[in-house]
Amino acid sequence: MYRSRFRPFPAAALVLVFLSVLTGCTNAPPPPVVSSTTPRPSSEPPTEPPQPRVVVAGVEKLEGGFNPHALADQSQLTDALSELMLPSVFVPGPDGEQVLNTTLMKSAEVVPDTDRFTVRYRIRTDAGWSDGAPIAAEDFVYLWEQMRSQDGVVNPVGYRMISDVRSQQGGKTVLVTFDRPYPGWKSLFDHLLPAHLVKDAPGGWEDTLDDGYPASGGPFAIRQFDLDRGQIVLMRNERYWAEPAKSDRIVVRAADRQANLNALSSGNVQLGMFDPDAETMRALRGLGEDVRLITLPRPLVSTLFLRRSSPQLNDVRVRRAVLAALDRNALVSTGTGGGPDEERRAHAQVLAPSQPGYSATEPAGEFSDSPDPQRVRKLLREAGYEHTDGSWVRDGTPLNLVIAAQFEEDSYEAVANAAADQLAAQDIGATVITPEGDELYRTMLPTDPGRMDPPESAGIDLAVAPRPVSADPASTLAAQWGCPSVDPDTGSTATFGPTGFCDRMLQPTIEAVTTGRIPFARASGRVEPVVWSSALALPLYQETRVLAVRRELRGVEDGPGFATPFSTVGEWIGAPGESYDW
Repeated sequence: MYRSRFRPFPAAALVLVFLSVLTGCTNAPPPPVVSSTTPRPSSEPPTEPPQPRVVVAGVEKLEGGFNPHALADQSQLTDALSELMLPSVFVPGPDGEQVLNTTLMKSAEVVPDTDRFTVRYRIRTDAGWSDGAPIAAEDFVYLWEQMRSQDGVVNPVGYRMISDVRSQQGGKTVLVTFDRPYPGWKSLFDHLLPAHLVKDAPGGWEDTLDDGYPASGGPFAIRQFDLDRGQIVLMRNERYWAEPAKSDRIVVRAADRQANLNALSSGNVQLGMFDPDAETMRALRGLGEDVRLITLPRPLVSTLFLRRSSPQLNDVRVRRAVLAALDRNALVSTGTGGGPDEERRAHAQVLAPSQPGYSATEPAGEFSDSPDPQRVRKLLREAGYEHTDGSWVRDGTPLNLVIAAQFEEDSYEAVANAAADQLAAQDIGATVITPEGDELYRTMLPTDPGRMDPPESAGIDLAVAPRPVSADPASTLAAQWGCPSVDPDTGSTATFGPTGFCDRMLQPTIEAVTTGRIPFARASGRVEPVVWSSALALPLYQETRVLAVRRELRGVEDGPGFATPFSTVGEWIGAPGESYDW
């Protein structure tokens, strides 16, 4: 028995055998020899990603409250953010007339051959909020329900004429039925709100929008909101269905006026928003050609209201005496600080000075621009007052008035204090109070002329407040001077405006102009003289805003009508900025 020993076959021989067998079985040439090479390192640096385009905007204060439909929240910043983020069915066209916003809408038209006036709205199928929810009929329903039921809202008349809002085609078609014809329907459904997020949110209509908007239907959306630091950061809305914004980020920073002027001068801020007085305008003009100034009228007229529902002012002679005691020129100068607002003094009870068709309706000689002590004495004596020990007294009670102005609204407070001083100079006592805006406009000022002031009014006799105007003058007239509507479902009557004015003899005229049966000029010619003679409101000036834009910020254009440059913010091209992982 013996063993055989295995010897390993040399590897080279094995390869030769394999190749010879392969060669014998095919006519294909041998595979090419591939040489391995290592690429040489490039001397060029790697390509850097492009820097984001950033717009930095400066404002004078940043406070909570951004509901564009609430009187208490009217501000430059509310105007800007609502234009950026809240879509409107109609927008001002090049000539200021309302045109369909085709970014949001497919169509909007009056439906023919219906029993009641009906408008059909078709929303684009791709239009949606930044959280992915569609912009749909529920957003129309929510705005309608709030505007017809809430106090202290801007131009609610058209909404209170609506009897039904119905959804069709998955919410992308909306049928709105009115209880009577309404030619001003194009003024409705501006700045829609994301109903799915706000309708059941804590705080309700009053407080839900104190920290901005929970979703955006525009080219930018809020990414960071920090009231303590005074900063809002908006990023490009990646879910925006239309042309994406040309800038990546907008940063809004709050600082005092001088700090904003310095930042504009140095270029740390590309856009500044101001409610300027004469001194600020001089400083802005001193920035030279690097900064362009845009003066924009706001749809608000600063007004001194006299409340007929006040026990002390329910006599028109007393209201006229109060107005005769005032120095109107000085009040305007105080409120405007000599700024551009002063150029738009108001002398009408409906239209604002910048609106088409505006003209003074104030009767000649009815109200003096300076105090008239003799007229004050005459009217108060006719009303039963006697001048005793430096004050006017009736039935043992001195005439002491309460003037309200919204808290931290500097111009309104300044006018209220100036008016109190002017009244005191004519021995009419006056005290100024400054409640919060929601309390003032929602609780304290709404009135019912059928009864004297309720306890929650705090005995307010006069108020310095904004009077809103709209694209539909007939609706403005009805909102300010018409009698309140009655809810057909509940039978309840809406509250009245801040003066408590309701003239049943004028109401048919107001209803006729609202429904288009008579032209506005005819209705105005009948209503405004009565308002003036009733001494219910002293218009002062139309409010304006000034935008200061550095030349490196491109694409900023004046807006038509009451539109702001923020309506075209998608075209803005900001300066290169730092990248952050937001």
